[in-house]
Amino acid sequence: MINLQKLLVVIIILLFSTNSLRANDRSAIINIDYIVQNSNIGKKTLNNINNLDKKNIEKFKKKNKELKELETNIRNKKNIISEDDFQKEVVSFQEKIKLFTSEKDKTVNNFQNYRKEELQKLFNLFKPIISNYIKENSINILIDSKNIFMANEDANITNEILIIINKELK
Repeated sequence: MINLQKLLVVIIILLFSTNSLRANDRSAIINIDYIVQNSNIGKKTLNNINNLDKKNIEKFKKKNKELKELETNIRNKKNIISEDDFQKEVVSFQEKIKLFTSEKDKTVNNFQNYRKEELQKLFNLFKPIISNYIKENSINILIDSKNIFMANEDANITNEILIIINKELK
């Protein structure tokens, strides 16, 4: 009977000790979007992406304006030129519209791929730094803050990571 009580006490102690070990698991949260937008290299990358986007937008605004002017010009000629010449100009205009649309779609696709590649390069630069920080600080779980409803502010390591990234990636 005494042996059974001792065994029970030992089992209870073991159960409580394993629970306390699990409670010491360290988890942290990070706001990756904030780091991308506020790190020096992230700002530079986003600036390059935004400049290319603005350049593409201006290019297509200009072409769109030219096409609208051409359309107005063709409409004004409707009663002046022959029906055959008018139809030829309409067909030519429609071909220009198709070309414009396909060029725009191709440019948008290329831009999206460029944006994705540049952000992936940025994340690849961040990964070893964040991984090293996790190892040094014995963090078991790192979660992006946009997936967190509520957490202790002490668990947020975003600013610490931002400082390290700005130091290491100039």
